[in-house]
Amino acid sequence: MIGKILDIIGAAAPNEKNQPEQKKEIDEAALEEVLAQMLMQEGAAAPSEPDLRSIGLFSDVSEEKVAELIHAMLYLNELNKSGRPVKPIKFYVSTYGGSADDMFGMYDIMRNIRETTEIHTVGLGKVMSAGVILLASGTKGKREIGKNCRVMIHSVIGGNHGPLHNLLNEMEAVEQIQQMYIECLVAETSMTKKQLKKLLERKVNVYLSAEEAVELGIADIII
Repeated sequence: MIGKILDIIGAAAPNEKNQPEQKKEIDEAALEEVLAQMLMQEGAAAPSEPDLRSIGLFSDVSEEKVAELIHAMLYLNELNKSGRPVKPIKFYVSTYGGSADDMFGMYDIMRNIRETTEIHTVGLGKVMSAGVILLASGTKGKREIGKNCRVMIHSVIGGNHGPLHNLLNEMEAVEQIQQMYIECLVAETSMTKKQLKKLLERKVNVYLSAEEAVELGIADIII
């Protein structure tokens, strides 16, 4: 390419038979064409930026954090619809749990997104309470868990005080959330409703190893 540019410029340079006042005009069209070809080649040879489609939950499940995760996951899902190569979303989970309401919101978004985009979940360190459903909600066969990751499921905890009617309302709400939690786990794992209820009645907090989590269908692969 450099040689072509020199040839174009040299053709217009004066020589013994071509005096300066008779100097030819540089062929601008030809020069522009050569420069355009150089730019195209440089663009093709330049390394592309890494297309990172990974997000992570490394804190409690809260309204603010879930809002960030939902926005990120929706954006990454849209990338797959924009004509770019379709790639899965990798979702790292390491949490002690948190808000059940916000967890259910995240779960519903994940269920909808995975219809068009695979979600590869990865459990690291600790995956407890609300985090268990998020780990289990990845695309089946693509849910990984660290060898030393601890998993914990438990019954929903209420914390209201006051008049009797307030406590009764709280109990109804807790029972409803508990039922939703169980139904989500049954839908996303290999556990039956009867098996899960029996497990939760046995202990307040049920701790599972990575191997047990795979056996129960919470994850698929130990890493």
